[in-house]
Amino acid sequence: MTDPATAPNANTESSGDSRWALLWSTLKAQRRNLIIGTVVGLVWMVGKVSVPILVRYGIDRGIEQGEYLWLWTLLIALAGVLAGTFTALRRFYAFREARWTETRLRERLFNHIMSLHIGYHDRAQTGQLMSRSSSDLNQIQMFVVMIPVTLSNLAMIATVSVILFLTDPLLAVVALAALPLVNVAGRRFSHAIHGAVLQVQVEQAELATVVEESVSGVRVVKGFGAEHVQAERLRTEADDIRRVSIEAARVRAKFLPAIDLLPQLGLIAVLGVGGMQVINGDLTLGQLVQFNFFVALLVWPLRMIGMAIAWAQRAGAALERVNEILDTTPQVADPPSPQSLPDEQPVGAVRFRDVHFGYDPSIPVLEGFDLDLAAGQSVALVGATGSGKSTVARLLVRFYDVDQGSVSIDGVDVRELTLHDVRGAVGIVFEDTLLFHDTVAANIAFASPGSDQETVERAARLAGAHDFIMGLPDAYDTMLGERGYSLSGGQRQRIAIARAILADPRVLVLDDATSAVDPSKEHEIRSAMSTVMDGRTTIVIAHRPGTIALADTVVLLGEGRVLASGPHQELLASEPLYRNVLAAMEAADDLERGAATVSTPPSPAAPVGGD
Repeated sequence: MTDPATAPNANTESSGDSRWALLWSTLKAQRRNLIIGTVVGLVWMVGKVSVPILVRYGIDRGIEQGEYLWLWTLLIALAGVLAGTFTALRRFYAFREARWTETRLRERLFNHIMSLHIGYHDRAQTGQLMSRSSSDLNQIQMFVVMIPVTLSNLAMIATVSVILFLTDPLLAVVALAALPLVNVAGRRFSHAIHGAVLQVQVEQAELATVVEESVSGVRVVKGFGAEHVQAERLRTEADDIRRVSIEAARVRAKFLPAIDLLPQLGLIAVLGVGGMQVINGDLTLGQLVQFNFFVALLVWPLRMIGMAIAWAQRAGAALERVNEILDTTPQVADPPSPQSLPDEQPVGAVRFRDVHFGYDPSIPVLEGFDLDLAAGQSVALVGATGSGKSTVARLLVRFYDVDQGSVSIDGVDVRELTLHDVRGAVGIVFEDTLLFHDTVAANIAFASPGSDQETVERAARLAGAHDFIMGLPDAYDTMLGERGYSLSGGQRQRIAIARAILADPRVLVLDDATSAVDPSKEHEIRSAMSTVMDGRTTIVIAHRPGTIALADTVVLLGEGRVLASGPHQELLASEPLYRNVLAAMEAADDLERGAATVSTPPSPAAPVGGD
């Protein structure tokens, strides 16, 4: 199955070594605490190994010879307390370091996802990214937990093996004869489980995508009565997870019992062979009990090693999926030696020079596009659907880079600026207004979280939002629902405008900023927009006739370039294509007004306030 999240510009040809290199580089930063955790595990091992030895001497000397039975009993109790105490410490250090690793990887992955170009996000599935940022990292965390635990288990196996050989080489061979078979079974299990585990994680990501799309698009789902459609999609993905999970369980059922059973064969052999040696006087009863105790003690460490192999395969699959994102190189990034924007007033001059661009190189959107805006000038971009109006805005803020030509702000090519400087210089009010699940004040101050209340209120007043905000239950402290849907379209738009005002950009882009507003209330938004635009370089992407009047100049786009420019009335009189585009806009606007007239009013439980 092709993983959609890796489709755009991802280098997925990383080797097994490189996928583990990501984990090792993270673990290096915490090697001190990992060493402490390993030492704690070794002390735990000493406590566990001491018990069978003390039991042997308790039997041979304390019981059979009557020497200090109480002392051997006390020593066994102390060894048990030591092992119990360091069991707790071993788990604490293992989980603490594993969570640290998970946190660092999550931060690194999130920062990288945020750094990736918009083209990547246009193609990647949100559910896939969420799955890799959560469940895949959890798989890695569980493996890191096993590292100090497995090291102490290996130390126990080695120590016990040495003691057994020193006690009785023949009986040690009998007791440990199954260990090579355990290793062979473990290797075969590791190879078989990898593909099954990878498929489980891929299918879980597919399920996450369906859930995310259904929840975020619940209004569309309900609006079309398509709940059964999404339920069927969910059922399909859930069945896929069940199928691949059963296959993974089948692999475990085939190998894990063998890994668990083989040490038990050693225990049976020790009882048979060792029992005869005790009868013949070649072995003391205490030594036989010690042998049995040690063989029984090896069962759990060997089983844990089998679990560690399984977790290593899950972690390997997760690292592979995480690396597919981290190996993706952002196509839009900061230049090696960035320039700075000049501070001389006035600021905000914009120039597009011979710009060629296409989201797909074989399908150009802009071909030879030229546009000059003096500082403080406003222009409305008008054109048929697909003429490239919104593309102009995306190139200005470097969501994409031009294929040919240049885009500059105040004489500096945007590709010579850091992304932070470009996006600080250009503010956008998008067609699809997104507000966050936070307070009204926090949404307005989104780009400048440290802004004081006075600054926030000033931006809201300029955007014409202050009055309705004060009517909300907690005014500026009112918590908004997800995406701000507890407000009407016009209210969301005015908060978005206030957000742009507070950022105080040199250039403002209004990308169809009245599209989500009831036509009868559009004049209120236009009034707020006119206030914001005063003295500021502004590009208005117009889809409604009323917004054209906000700009000083109108630019008609078509065939990937500027077909005409000038005042609205002049173009209306001289350009038939402009009249046709305007007529189409008016027809769409009339249709929307008609729809708004017959629409039912919102229920009392819907928006917090009306527009």
